[in-house]
Amino acid sequence: MTALAAATLYAGLFGLLLLILKINVIRGRMGQNVMFGDGGNEAMQRAIRVQGNAVEDVPIVVLGLIGLGLLDAPVLVIHALGATFLAGRILHAAGLGGSSGTSPGRYFGTLVCMIAMLATAAACLWYAVT
Repeated sequence: MTALAAATLYAGLFGLLLLILKINVIRGRMGQNVMFGDGGNEAMQRAIRVQGNAVEDVPIVVLGLIGLGLLDAPVLVIHALGATFLAGRILHAAGLGGSSGTSPGRYFGTLVCMIAMLATAAACLWYAVT
């Protein structure tokens, strides 16, 4: 697998994750009969925030992975960053989706995502200047 193919793999996986989160919001809207906003419903608020948090973070990491692929970074680096970030996003979604308060999934998911985002940014800087 080439570096660009590995990066594209994660672009596809994150695309599927975002679609799943969107479908979850749509299901919540239909089930709660809420067509706009959250209707004051906590479960709806959580579903919207899970999707929103992913929409805020995923694009920059995917762009970083594609940049690394274009710079021909080692495939192992791209897989390590992509898989770690994906695991963090899934943990975060499960944690926040299940509880509006603090939860291990939300805590560790956020932590893993931040570390993976920082590592992706650092890798982009490293491979861009070397």
